[in-house]
Amino acid sequence: MRHHFVFFTLISVLFSLSQTSPSSAHFFPNISSIPPWIQKNINQTAGAWDAFNKYAGCRAGDKVDGLARVKKYFQNFGYITESPLNFTDAFDDMLESAIKTYQKNFNLEPTGQLDNKTIQQILRPRCGNPDIVNGTTTMNSGHPESHNTSLFHSVAHYSFFPGRPRWPSNRRTLSYAFLPDNQLTDNVKAVFGRAFSRWSTVTQLNFTQSESYRTADIRIAFASGDHGDGEPFDGVLGTLAHAFSPPSGFFHLDNDENWVIEGVTNPLTTMSAVDLESVAVHEIGHLLGLGHSSVEESIMFPTISSGTRKVELASDDIEGIQTLYGSNPNFNGTTSPSVQQRDTSGAYSSGSLWGMSLLLAVGFVHIILL
Repeated sequence: MRHHFVFFTLISVLFSLSQTSPSSAHFFPNISSIPPWIQKNINQTAGAWDAFNKYAGCRAGDKVDGLARVKKYFQNFGYITESPLNFTDAFDDMLESAIKTYQKNFNLEPTGQLDNKTIQQILRPRCGNPDIVNGTTTMNSGHPESHNTSLFHSVAHYSFFPGRPRWPSNRRTLSYAFLPDNQLTDNVKAVFGRAFSRWSTVTQLNFTQSESYRTADIRIAFASGDHGDGEPFDGVLGTLAHAFSPPSGFFHLDNDENWVIEGVTNPLTTMSAVDLESVAVHEIGHLLGLGHSSVEESIMFPTISSGTRKVELASDDIEGIQTLYGSNPNFNGTTSPSVQQRDTSGAYSSGSLWGMSLLLAVGFVHIILL
């Protein structure tokens, strides 16, 4: 999200979501529960960025009709800071620089060209939060783990939002609630409960479900298109969700996705199905103060391939969150909840989109709503 939002924008978020009609989100218990005719339709659905395939091979000096859309993509995720009224279709120095930074963040060869590997990474569904905030990226900076006293020092790639915002030390139990108009079932709500538990397992934080959306610390809502926060959703795939940094607590998911609530186990047959818990675990990381990581195995990696599942915190996630909140003395080395989950590999895509300029305003709104 951009960083020019103020008090009235936050009020707009609350008002816009309060006008939301009952949820039309597509929830499926599992892959086998999706009727064959629906599977066929969602497998043939074009993702929000599929048209970018035609730009494969573009390089500096080229001019291709529609290339301005690629520039807009990189602007949305922080790689281009300029805000011209109209981007041109020229492959200029600005786009080349953005691509090189993107490639470094995603562990690709920094060619500055839209080669096939870069295009395939761009096409993946992702978190709506930017990878670069206020012109600075720490996603792939790398820093030694401070507690590592062995001769071999591993490098961590977790990141934080500017100013390292976090929930205050006197708030170690946080409440969360769901937008009433979404009318979510208990099974859907339970997915979020499992996602929260993965973070509480490794920290001293606890999470409790509240029935009061207005007064909860964390507010979860499904919405479509423009929903009042300046970051509209884009339909099937594309951006899946976004979340705000502490202490705002807003967490929005795209109503138009095909959400699977009991786990994706067959990534080859239903390419447009999205595992809800995988997305929820990632976005909660943002709600707690983590930015994106360049470690592909980590929860905080920005993208996740559709039809895949990734819910286990990686060591990079754990090191990052414990830097903010300390370690749970009862942590036994695994973040799996009591219900056994079957995971499949996959990459993922959110932190606060609003940055430090929002912190005081968000806190003020939260106080008013209390």
